[in-house]
Amino acid sequence: MKKLITGLFVGVVSLNAFAGGSVASGEALVKKYSCAACHGADFNKPVDPSYPKLAGQPADYIAHALTAYKRGDGANGRNNPIMGGQVKPLSDKDIADIGAYLASLPTTLVVGHR
Repeated sequence: MKKLITGLFVGVVSLNAFAGGSVASGEALVKKYSCAACHGADFNKPVDPSYPKLAGQPADYIAHALTAYKRGDGANGRNNPIMGGQVKPLSDKDIADIGAYLASLPTTLVVGHR
């Protein structure tokens, strides 16, 4: 039971770390780290079709993905040498800011209806 309570607490704290990022700070960070070099100038047209479109993605999705790249191999991590190197210096606040900025951008993503 103690592990469950601890796990829930850590989850809530982690989610709160991603809430309320700064769009302006996020814009500065994506420029600093040259994210557009791979994901496209407007973050809607990546240079490779296997790279995701980032504009308009939910901020919490971006934050989760960046955190997983930062973890690397292991539990709940993503192993990608390029992204791993890009996110290594980012703080939780930086990640939240990047998520807020990318979520604020106009998107070409389409949600299908069934």
